[in-house]
Amino acid sequence: MAKRGGFPGGMPGNMNNLMKQAQKMQRQMEESQRELEATEFTAKAGGGAVEVTVTGKKQMTKIVLSQDVVDPDDVEMLQDLILAATNEAMKMADDASANMMGRMTGGMGGGFPF
Repeated sequence: MAKRGGFPGGMPGNMNNLMKQAQKMQRQMEESQRELEATEFTAKAGGGAVEVTVTGKKQMTKIVLSQDVVDPDDVEMLQDLILAATNEAMKMADDASANMMGRMTGGMGGGFPF
């Protein structure tokens, strides 16, 4: 027979406290997600000739090109630099998201064990 307020099999804890903790964690995760989505990540390529900014929602918000990098005879280089800067900014957003999830889950590998 289970003890009052506990779980069958003697697992300690109070269901109400467990629910409150889960709700608190959910609120914290939602707030962290909102903060992450509002954060901007900027990466540069070509020694700063190309600068790309993305949000935590992975939406590109800005591209800055140096006049020196705009060469009509070498469009491929400009394309490569834009791709490199964009990919780096996206990686920064991914890393920040993974870091946030790691903090929220307490190092449980990004998920719950159940």
